[in-house]
Amino acid sequence: MRTRVTVTVDEEAVRAAEAAVAAGRAPSLSAWVASAMTDRAHREKLADVLKEIRSSLGPATDEETAWARSVLGL
Repeated sequence: MRTRVTVTVDEEAVRAAEAAVAAGRAPSLSAWVASAMTDRAHREKLADVLKEIRSSLGPATDEETAWARSVLGL
């Protein structure tokens, strides 16, 4: 299900979205915004999971962090 919303955003963000549409990286401004919102929601869920892991296992070691970064391509 989709819901129509009205939001106010910085002009720079609108220009970036319009450029993405013009370059064919998004089918529409609405699709670009929806994708950005979905990406943000996923990152926040991941942050919650990582917070839970850290609270139960403690912080990652330098070696674990290096491994994760290499796997994620960071």
